[in-house]
Amino acid sequence: MKILALTSIRSEYDLMSNLYRLLDQDPDTDFRLLVSGAHLSPTQGMTVNNIRSDGLTILAEVESLLSADSPSSRLKSASTLLAGSIDVVRAFAPDLILFAGDREDVLVGAMLGSFLGIPTLHFFGGDHAVDGHIDNPVRHATSKLASAHFVSLPQHRERLLAMGEAAHRIAVIGSVALDKFVSEPPLSRAAVLAELDAGVHAATHPLAILIFHPLEDEREQAPAYVRNAVEALLEQGFHVCIGLPNTDPGSFGVVAAIERYAGHEGVTFYRNLPRSCFVNLMRVARLIVGNSSAGLLEAPSVPLAAINIGKRQRGRLAAANVIFTEGDAGSIRAAITTALSPAFQQELAGMDNPYGDGRSSLRALDLIKSLDFSALLRKTEDPLASSP
Repeated sequence: MKILALTSIRSEYDLMSNLYRLLDQDPDTDFRLLVSGAHLSPTQGMTVNNIRSDGLTILAEVESLLSADSPSSRLKSASTLLAGSIDVVRAFAPDLILFAGDREDVLVGAMLGSFLGIPTLHFFGGDHAVDGHIDNPVRHATSKLASAHFVSLPQHRERLLAMGEAAHRIAVIGSVALDKFVSEPPLSRAAVLAELDAGVHAATHPLAILIFHPLEDEREQAPAYVRNAVEALLEQGFHVCIGLPNTDPGSFGVVAAIERYAGHEGVTFYRNLPRSCFVNLMRVARLIVGNSSAGLLEAPSVPLAAINIGKRQRGRLAAANVIFTEGDAGSIRAAITTALSPAFQQELAGMDNPYGDGRSSLRALDLIKSLDFSALLRKTEDPLASSP
C-alpha cells in the first residue's frame, strides 16, 4: 500500500510523527512525505531537517511559503503548493493521502485526492472554535472533501454527522498528538535547559512557556497581549521560554513584541525544538501561557496549567487545566494567581486528558491497514438522507 502524507509546518508534523514512524516501519506500506511551507524556510528553522533526522522518506519538497505579513500570502502559498504538487502526486499514484488539521495545505491535500481520484484521510476533523479564524471553516471544508476521518472525540464525530458525513466514514481514535507523551523518555530539567541554551536565571526560577499565534481579529492588540503576558510572568518570578509564532498574518507584530526582550536574563527564545525537548519542557514547566492548542490538547497529559489569552481556541473542549482570560495586564495577572493557587493545582493532580490516552497511533495504524479506502472514494451520500 502506497501512502502519502502532506506536511507544511513543525507543529503539525509533531502531532502526526508517531503515526508516521509506525507507517514507515510497516513492511506492507510504502510511506512517503510531501514537504512544503514553513518546513523549507530558513527563517522558520528549516524543520525539514527534523524530518530527515527521523529517517522518513521524502517524496518531494515544494517551496510554497511566501514570507509576507498579509492575508493574501496564505492564499498565494496554497496556490503555489497546489500547482507544485499535482504532477508529483499523480506520478506517485498513492493509494491514500493523509493530512491533519486546519491549515490551508489540508484543503490542498483534499483537492488533490478529490480531483485525482485518490482516497484521502483527514485527522482532527469535526473540531470547532468560535474565534472566527479562517482555519475553522477550512477544517470543515476539508472534511466535506475528505474520504474518511479519524477524529479525537465523540463530539467531533457528532459534528461531522451534523455536517452530513456518513457514519461509516468516521472513526473516533483519540488524538495522535498525545502519543509522544507516552513514547518520549523523560529528560532532566538541566538537560532541557541545556538544549534551550538557557542561562543561570532559568536554572533558579520556575519555568513558564509562552506561545502566542496571531489572530486576524486581534492583530492590532496581539503585541500588547504578548508584552502583558511576559511582564506578568516576570513579576511573578518566572523564567519565560518564548516560542516564536506561526506564519499567519500578524506574526510580524508578535515577533517585534517578543524581540523587545532580547538579552533579558529572564527570557529565553526558541523557534523550533526537537520533539523530545518540547515534551520535556512541558513536563518541567509550571505554566503554559498564550493561545497555542498545546495548552488545550497536550498540556492535560502532563498535567500542566494553561492560560489561554484572547479569542483563539474559544469554544473547543477544554479540560480543567485551562483558564481562559482577556489580554489586559490585570486579567493575565489574575489568571496566573488562579493557576498557581493550591486549589487549582490540586484539581490538576491526576487528571485525565479528554483527548486521548497516548495510544491513538496504534489504533490509526490498525484501521489504515484494515479499511478499504477505495470503497470510500466516491461520496454519493445525500446529506438530507444520511443518519448516524
